[in-house]
Amino acid sequence: MTVPIHKEGWPFIALFAGVNLLAFLFANWLGFLVLPLTIWCVAFFRDPERTAPDGDGLIICPADGKLLPIVEAVPPLELGLGEMPRPRLSVFMNVFNVHVNRAPVTGTIIARAYRPGKFFNASFDKASIHNERMSLRLRPDGNDGSRDLAVVQIAGLVARRIVCDVAQGQGVQRGARFGIIRFGSRVDVYLPPGCTILAQPGTHVRAGETLLARFD
Repeated sequence: MTVPIHKEGWPFIALFAGVNLLAFLFANWLGFLVLPLTIWCVAFFRDPERTAPDGDGLIICPADGKLLPIVEAVPPLELGLGEMPRPRLSVFMNVFNVHVNRAPVTGTIIARAYRPGKFFNASFDKASIHNERMSLRLRPDGNDGSRDLAVVQIAGLVARRIVCDVAQGQGVQRGARFGIIRFGSRVDVYLPPGCTILAQPGTHVRAGETLLARFD
């Protein structure tokens, strides 16, 4: 059984493989020394198929990784969601997690905003404020805007590239791929009022499968 590779990964895999080949040509021991890095690069860009759970009002996880402590925080101001704090669920992705991101609900991208920034360790709380980020305001189908939520891709200590494949005005399906972050990062979800949080901090979650919350 083969696991699909995300399109963003092929240039890096080719680079790692080329370096690995040169290392083998120089000396077998050097080639075997570099080989684990090449295998890791292939694994990093894996893009396994996922099946989103069925049900009304479900909000699913947009990223693989560890769910950090849940806090009340103001969503990125560039999304126009106001300055009232909301529950923020943050998923920290280490360099061994799948880094493909998936839409938490079926709906429409109301706003999309990129902001350059720093590259603090993505597990730090200050990464949500200071790090480079791509923010999406997502309106679930059948709602008037009162249940808009924010999904924010955040670059980490090693990550230097956020890829977001959706545009403002575009529709998305729950569990559908919308981007990827290279290499080690975080994704925040800011919930609207009237949600029951289902996931527990400290647990390992999976993009497109794990339930984060439910609209009441």
